Amino acid sequence: MVSAVFHSPRDVSIELVKPPVSPPQKVKAKPQTARMPIDWRGVWLRVLPPVLGLALLIGIWALATQKGGPFPTPSATFDAAVKLFADPFRSNGPNDQGIGWNILASLQRVALGFGLAALVGIPLGFIIGRFEFASRMISPLISLLKPVSPLAWLPIGLLVFKSANPAAIWTIFICSIWPMVVNTAVGVQRVPEDYLNVARVLKLSEWKVITRILLPAVLPYILTGVRLSVGTAWLVIVAAEMLTGGVGIGFWVWDEWNNLNVAHIIIAIFVIGIVGLALEWVLMAVAKRFSFED
Repeated sequence: MVSAVFHSPRDVSIELVKPPVSPPQKVKAKPQTARMPIDWRGVWLRVLPPVLGLALLIGIWALATQKGGPFPTPSATFDAAVKLFADPFRSNGPNDQGIGWNILASLQRVALGFGLAALVGIPLGFIIGRFEFASRMISPLISLLKPVSPLAWLPIGLLVFKSANPAAIWTIFICSIWPMVVNTAVGVQRVPEDYLNVARVLKLSEWKVITRILLPAVLPYILTGVRLSVGTAWLVIVAAEMLTGGVGIGFWVWDEWNNLNVAHIIIAIFVIGIVGLALEWVLMAVAKRFSFED
């Protein structure tokens, strides 16, 4: 820094003034976040019981088949599964498809039937829950038709559609629509009356009442109905495909029974269970994401 000092008009001197030196500042270290200790007890409680349950099942299975018989042993079933999943997407004609194609065909039918059921069932549930007249008119029909076995609807589908594939989709539709209708209607009926009173004061249209008030409040109920419907649809598709034929996990089980291949039937049982469990987990995660409960 330069500083000029004036003593008189003829006397001008220039002094160099050094800026004050600030003491060196210490750099503060970033505080380290404390790591939460691993809850080993919780991990063991999550992992150990399922493993023990599976081991118990395999042990009982091995003891029951150690003397031979038509029922395969766990090791023989495992060897058959390794060969089966070595080429899951083989295609040697319409009646010789790999297990991967059969699973995808069943999932496609479930998706179509379930999607149609959601398009019809969720709006119908809103109507039943919103309007008392509609509830009194439609609720007795639901109570009458809901207990009917899903497979009882399969001949109706074959009669109407004249084809096995649409008949199976129709069966999925009619069996998976009821949980969505009932849960959606119950959710709408449980919306606090204060919310609707505020909508009347603000003179909101029916569309805004549904989209702004009812839908956010009813969403957890809808997702519960969706989860129940998907589980029911996956259960029914196996039985429906056994009767209709074609490509699908149900038809594949029936075809393996005709070939007396019990090992493949057991593998199919595990595959059906794993796929159903995966669908259940996905929908439970979605329901938990949109749940407002603590």
